[in-house]
Order: sequence, then C-alpha cells, then structure tokens
Amino acid sequence: MRLLLVRHGQTTANVAGLLDTDEPGAGLTDLGLEQAGALPEVLRDESIEVLYASTLVRTQQTAAPLASFLGLEVRVREGLREVRAGTLEMLGDDASVETYLGTTFAWSSGDVHVRMPGAESGAEVFARYDAVVEEIAGSGAGTAAIVSHGSVIRAWTAARAQNVTADFVARNALANTGAVLLEGSPRDGWHAVTWEGRAVRHHDPQMRR
Repeated sequence: MRLLLVRHGQTTANVAGLLDTDEPGAGLTDLGLEQAGALPEVLRDESIEVLYASTLVRTQQTAAPLASFLGLEVRVREGLREVRAGTLEMLGDDASVETYLGTTFAWSSGDVHVRMPGAESGAEVFARYDAVVEEIAGSGAGTAAIVSHGSVIRAWTAARAQNVTADFVARNALANTGAVLLEGSPRDGWHAVTWEGRAVRHHDPQMRR
C-alpha cells in the first residue's frame, strides 16, 4: 500500500518556536489555513481512500479541505498525536528544543527505551503509531493519508522505513504540510519513496543506523 504522512499546517506555536504537544494544541495561522487549502491540489495525483488525523486541532484543521475535496471522513486517532514534550511543554529555549529533538533522534537510532523528560519512551510512541498504521493496513486501502506531526513522522519513518536513517531525518526537517510517501506494509516493511516530493535513494548498507 501507499502511505502518505503529512505534517499539519503552520500554527502560532510554530511561529513562536514552542514545544506545543498537549491537547487540544494551537490552531492554524492564516498561512496554515492556506497551506491546508492547497493540499487537495498538491495531492491530486494520489488516489487516497482513507484519511486519518491526530486528536490535536491543527491536524484536523489541516485535513478538513482534503476530506471535503475527496468526500471522506477524517478518522481521528490518539495514536497519531505528536511526541509529548512532558516537562518541556511550551518551552522554546535552545536547550529544551535540543533535548526534545535529540531524544526523538535517539529513538530513530534504536534506543527506544530512552524517555522524554516527564513523558513517553520511544517504544511507547512507536507502539501507538504502529497500532494505527496496522488498522489502516487492515482496511484494505491501496492509498491512505495521515495528517500528523513533524517529530513523530520523522522518528517513526526512520525507525520503520528500510531506506531512511536517523541521520537522514536529523538533517531533513519536514515543513508545514510537507509529506513523506511510503510504500509497503506492516508485515513486509516500508520503503520511503519521496520526502517532500524529492526521491529518497536506496538504502546504503554501510550507513545503517
């Protein structure tokens, strides 16, 4: 199957550089709404059959124009939410952001038992995200879209896609409404086809995470 992982549109917390991960979270800015409105055109060549979003407001607002265009309901799942920041919630200083990102990159490298300060471990984050992906795969859809969050998309993709490394996601941020296209299945594994529209090369065995 084809799995599109789409980051939400711009929020006020994005503009301020804050770690905003609690529910319901900040809504989209005017630019974020424009970005969401452009998604139907951006994804026009994808035959999306099911559409999912997290429990945070920003992902549902981002998914709404696409859902309307496709005539689909947005299936909301808690497992797709952003990595919880715990004691770092709503902080934006360099040290806090570095701790947050460094923890997620450690998970991508396989150290999944490291815990975000006051919050989840990588094993817990991946388990909840995996559960929703399993649900989607079980639906029989050929192409599915998930509107989710930057850090969880990057960490999960590096952990599950055979040709994406922790180093790659550390060097490649995901812009608002940027998308990662994967092909595969939970049983057979995943292969990243594109990252924000750019082809992802085949995995180099000498660069394994």
